[in-house]
Amino acid sequence: MKKFMDQNFLLSTETAQKLYHEYAAKMPILDYHCHISPQEIAEDKRFENITQLWLGGDHYKWRQMRSNGIGEEYITGNAPDREKFQKWSETLEKAIGNPLYHWSHLELQRYFGYDGVLNGETAQEVWDICNDKLQAAQNSARSLIRQSGVTLLCTTDDPADDLKWHKKIAEDKTFDVQVLPAWRPEAAMNIASPNFSGYIEHLGRVADMEILTFNELKTALTKRMEFFDKMGCRISDHSLDYAMYVPASNEEIEDIFERAMAGREVSYEEELKYKTAFLVYAGKEYRRLGWAMQLHFGVKRDNNKRVYRCLGADAGIDCINNYTPSAQLADLLNALQEKDALPKTILYSLNPADNAAIGTIIGCFQNEECAGKIQQGSAWWFNDNKQGMIDQLTSLANLGLLGNFVGMLTDSRSFLSYTRHEYFRRILCNLIGGWVENGEYPNDEKSLEKLVKDISYRNAVRYFGFNLKI
Repeated sequence: MKKFMDQNFLLSTETAQKLYHEYAAKMPILDYHCHISPQEIAEDKRFENITQLWLGGDHYKWRQMRSNGIGEEYITGNAPDREKFQKWSETLEKAIGNPLYHWSHLELQRYFGYDGVLNGETAQEVWDICNDKLQAAQNSARSLIRQSGVTLLCTTDDPADDLKWHKKIAEDKTFDVQVLPAWRPEAAMNIASPNFSGYIEHLGRVADMEILTFNELKTALTKRMEFFDKMGCRISDHSLDYAMYVPASNEEIEDIFERAMAGREVSYEEELKYKTAFLVYAGKEYRRLGWAMQLHFGVKRDNNKRVYRCLGADAGIDCINNYTPSAQLADLLNALQEKDALPKTILYSLNPADNAAIGTIIGCFQNEECAGKIQQGSAWWFNDNKQGMIDQLTSLANLGLLGNFVGMLTDSRSFLSYTRHEYFRRILCNLIGGWVENGEYPNDEKSLEKLVKDISYRNAVRYFGFNLKI
């Protein structure tokens, strides 16, 4: 019987162990998509206790605590932090097979030196150990990033953001990790939102212009993109219900925009037409600037309206949307290609059933501009578990070129979530090692070293064009 989560955790062969320990484990981390607060980095936030660090804003954990019948006062409510931690500890011991079990113990090992098992009985011991460590200077927000081996991370930022915290970080020569903005124009795309017109007016003030038409909106957004670009932005991100392509004339889009700004209802089909026009415009600008475009789709959000009314978005009440028309996704990319406006693009679906479709779509639009110009993104959200990662990696290998994959990201709000890169790298090395041991790939150490180092780090540096040594 193997020891619980020892140095060879998830590494079942000698080849896998060699690839991980000698190559993957030694690579830095590039976290090109996360939701960490740049203000908390700029201010080098400290945490009073492990509950604040672990449970604050972590809807993955909230969801599992609710599944264990825990009352909301212990999840997002006003219960004492020690009691919240106890409830989480009691929930975790039931989470066999869940990635949270592995992530939590990796975080305890790497950041707090605790090699035991967290459960209801050990909660007090772990509480004391973690909180003692959190009082030390090396466990502030910046120190946790440094300890993780991060060289660069990209936050998620609205076009109207003044990016003042990014500027403060860039000017601080005592912190050598690059913290760059990433463009997230979700509010400008959500034309059916009751807050749409108010947001557009706010964006106009930031862009120093009045926005009354869709054409003027595009002008304002381009101005903001150029500001983001000067601040180091190289990536955009779009959250979609699904990847649509419903084209319409310019006149129709202008009419839809005008009615939305007047507070009149926009139909679902009109919403899709507007979002299609928005993505075609945005893609052209991203290509001009040399940015990559991320499309996240296949999610149905905020399903429990009672919880949503109390807590708002990102409360752990989202699910997989099993309607993802791959034909429309292909048509969207083709529309951009026809206008010579297709940027580097990464496609993520929350539905694992879309792996093969994405794998075939990306092969239709690759070219000499860069290796792997169109990417299938890493196993996302409900799929960033052991089996989900294996399935995504295997599908990508079967249908594309795994060696060009840009690898893992955290997509997290937590300063401890960098162990997800370790988790991913162990799974990657075990998969490749298994193929080698089974005679499906030669035991060529030079080629294997390159594959592992590239997927772990170097491909992402090259793909996004970051100023980092590789």
